[in-house]
Amino acid sequence: MRLQDKVTLVTGAASGFGKGIAETYIAEGAKVAVVDLNGEGAENVAAELGRNAIAIRCDVSKAEDVQAAVDKTRDAFGRLDVVVNNAGWTNPNRPLMETDEETFRKIYDINVLSIFHMTKSCVPVWREQGGGVMLNVGSTAGIRPRPGLTWYNSSKGAVNLMTRSLAVELAPDKIRVCGIAPVMGVTGLLEQFMGVPDTPENREKFIATIPLGRLSQPRDIANAALYLASDEADFITGVILEVDGGRTI
Repeated sequence: MRLQDKVTLVTGAASGFGKGIAETYIAEGAKVAVVDLNGEGAENVAAELGRNAIAIRCDVSKAEDVQAAVDKTRDAFGRLDVVVNNAGWTNPNRPLMETDEETFRKIYDINVLSIFHMTKSCVPVWREQGGGVMLNVGSTAGIRPRPGLTWYNSSKGAVNLMTRSLAVELAPDKIRVCGIAPVMGVTGLLEQFMGVPDTPENREKFIATIPLGRLSQPRDIANAALYLASDEADFITGVILEVDGGRTI
């Protein structure tokens, strides 16, 4: 019970990494706000998790939605201790000149602007409470980029650097900010990242670039998010924890 009675909010929690994080947090004693643009999916996950979970529909690119999610979490559970900015999106893997401005803006709205909104909503709460934890799910794409995903890569580079800058500026407020950088994982965005159909043969080409020989799984990211949110990590801030099977070596 490493998160006993901690109140947490996880975005993009209706599936993939976010769902894995929510499940792990519940198992470790936390209360969880399951936040997702897919409201029905969030409701289903919250129902599976039980009485210590609530579902909130939220477009993380909109300030008013993010503020409402924070308010609803506090109304339900009385406080807010941990936020995981996990929601993300990418263009399909393709030559960079084929991505239009609308797609570029959507990438940045979901991957980067969402953290700006969450920071604006959470920092006043944490200053009042005397501390808090923000975890931002970046990517190995922001450290060792793959071709065909230039605009997504750059957004995750922004997330990684934003995380470190937030950490140093908010440290006097006892607010820890850490990042998690997963390698390509088995989620709904897998084919987008690959740019080709998800077949065993195509997967093998990408797995060959990962020294430990497999794609990431939600449990890998969830275990990292568990540690960084726990009191065991109370002297850790500003790190970008690579959960990548050695991809960035």
